[in-house]
Amino acid sequence: MSISMYKASIPQFKKMLNNLLNILNKADAHATTKKITPSALLEARLFPDMFHLIKQIQIVTDQVRLGCGRIAGIDLLRMEDNETSFAELATRIEKTIQYLEQIKPEQMDGQEDKEIKFSIGEWKFEFTAEQYLITWIIPNFYFHVTTAYNLLRHGGIEIGKSDFLGNRD
Repeated sequence: MSISMYKASIPQFKKMLNNLLNILNKADAHATTKKITPSALLEARLFPDMFHLIKQIQIVTDQVRLGCGRIAGIDLLRMEDNETSFAELATRIEKTIQYLEQIKPEQMDGQEDKEIKFSIGEWKFEFTAEQYLITWIIPNFYFHVTTAYNLLRHGGIEIGKSDFLGNRD
């Protein structure tokens, strides 16, 4: 017996996006309370050659929105990468959750062998939908969620593992 593509992705993505939203809200409140310029957190990087927090959130939402949309065969929701505040990042996450809520299990399940092709700049990618979900979308999603969490934790936000994982729904 195998797990469905939908069950392996959409419910967990929505949960983690909500957790990330809660973490961002804590960061926003922390910046306000401690009188920290929000850009100090939003533009923070773990190392100079890594993306800052804003880009991490943009990539998190891109991975699941574009990835699951491609697998489901629905119109892709494109977003401008122009966020500059916690509120704008929160809106981006909320729009992504709303988009994922439109995807039905029958739009993903049974699509395992569907050919997925896309490019990022000069790089061209080809996957089956199952490979795409398991080897591209899920690992990239968690990498960037974890990096966003680590940037905020390193920035002094009082968050922990329970914030990352959320409740046990």
